[in-house]
Amino acid sequence: MNDKAIIVRGVAKRFTAVQAVAGIDFEVDEGELFGFLGPNGAGKSTTINMLIGLTRPDDGTIHIAGIDCSTKPKAAQHLMGVVPDESNLYPELTGYENLTFCGSLYGMSKHARAARARELLDRFGLGEAGGRKFGGYSKGMKRKLTIAAGIIHSPPILFLDEPTTGIDVASALQIRQLIADLNTAGTTIFLTTHYIEEAQRLCRRIAFIVKGRIVRIDTLDALMRHTNGRHAVQFAVSRGAPDLCEVLAGKWPGLRGQVIAEDQIRVESPEPVRVGALVRWIEESGVEVSEARQLRPSLEDVFIEITGIEADAMEQDKAGKGGGQ
Repeated sequence: MNDKAIIVRGVAKRFTAVQAVAGIDFEVDEGELFGFLGPNGAGKSTTINMLIGLTRPDDGTIHIAGIDCSTKPKAAQHLMGVVPDESNLYPELTGYENLTFCGSLYGMSKHARAARARELLDRFGLGEAGGRKFGGYSKGMKRKLTIAAGIIHSPPILFLDEPTTGIDVASALQIRQLIADLNTAGTTIFLTTHYIEEAQRLCRRIAFIVKGRIVRIDTLDALMRHTNGRHAVQFAVSRGAPDLCEVLAGKWPGLRGQVIAEDQIRVESPEPVRVGALVRWIEESGVEVSEARQLRPSLEDVFIEITGIEADAMEQDKAGKGGGQ
């Protein structure tokens, strides 16, 4: 395989009056776990559908493992595993039957696909459920089997579209560990997600896509350095957080106060915050401070700063994902 698993240049896609993807460029290294992060409707699923050959781009070029897929979108499909955001497996078949059927689609021999199906069922903790119909699986079990189906043929490149959306916390943790293990074993993974914490845990490099455009692409370390010039402290106070924030800027030039809740304020500064002096000032104002906690910047902070999209918008996507990505 080429040392670049994926190369995208000037790729664009329009649906009637909607510019879903607007001339994006990026590369994914062989063996990399690459995150494609953005809110619902940003263009994530449209991009992944163009990469896997389900949608033809209007403009631009796509190379997968050195193969030009621009004019022959299905030329590299034998090198890909695909896990869609909604399961494409058959509810009337058992878990084992679904896996062996998927193996047959990739031309695996009967013996090879049977052995691989048993291996994956055990590996994904589904050994006892392998003889049960897929329609009776829990959401978490369905996601795990869908991932297993995507790698039945041991592809070098795996596309994961929102792999943990709508499942319980325990199953999401298991799936994230499975993804990390696959990448450690050498699989190149292209991961679309709107879960900021998921991208921060798993990915080495991340692209932020908003309204069909990539607004930033960099390593996680470099993105986190984006906030190195800011310092933040969160205070738990007895009362009056909104009033404190109003007074704060005048009393402490350079500080910016943000009301988190009626009894919580967050203070940001370009310089290290003098926590002790600030606590004394708050208490001298007649408000008790029960906690002062220095905050490390998160990828969520970086995302909000770069894109201007607030965290609550991403939270709405987590609660219920719609279409049109």
